[in-house]
Amino acid sequence: MVYQNRNYDFLKGEVLLFDKGLAWSSFDLVQKVRNSLCREMGIKKLKVGHAGTLDPLATGLMILCTGKATKQIENIQEGKKEYIATITLGATTPSHDLETEIDKFYNYDHITEANLTEVFKKFTGNIEQVPPVFSAVKVGGKRAYSYARNGEEVKLKSRKIVIESIEIVGINLPEVEIKIVCSKGTYIRSLARDIGDELNTGAYLSALRRIKIGSFSVENAITVEYFLNNINSFVTN
Repeated sequence: MVYQNRNYDFLKGEVLLFDKGLAWSSFDLVQKVRNSLCREMGIKKLKVGHAGTLDPLATGLMILCTGKATKQIENIQEGKKEYIATITLGATTPSHDLETEIDKFYNYDHITEANLTEVFKKFTGNIEQVPPVFSAVKVGGKRAYSYARNGEEVKLKSRKIVIESIEIVGINLPEVEIKIVCSKGTYIRSLARDIGDELNTGAYLSALRRIKIGSFSVENAITVEYFLNNINSFVTN
């Protein structure tokens, strides 16, 4: 995607690819882009939405749609996702990632590449997955994470998802780096949890980067900082 030398019409609708950095929430990104565009364009309101969230601890591709292009969000979300994930074996956290501290340690000396390959096959295809309790899934009108952060027990129902492939990128135990191609609705944190259980050791997600959504790639994305620093080149008054 070319971000220079063309006219942008954010009211009519634009699809923008961002490479989200650490600590940014999806809401923060949308709000910052919307507020900056409104200020630069001298308007009070502008529709801006995202085509799929990313946790603050994850990086990579986020797609924002503006104006009438927000109608494309649902179709974009249907596209398969690609991630590069690092799973740390031998320990668990309540959130299944680094949002919470390690609560238990396990032995992982028995893990081999052959073990991993066999287990990954079990999680490839049409599977049922239980979302993490530290998630935005609604339970009784409240987000699941609201219960979890208050120490309240909450049970979530499993969902049907599709994991097209899991490929080993690198092994440096206790860390295993993998590439995942999956459907929307897949929680990589839950995948890390389930892989740990299947391997008879704990596991949690220690890094996550989304590299593709459908035909859109992070290689064609820009950082939020670049957009904000050059916003006058995107908006022509």
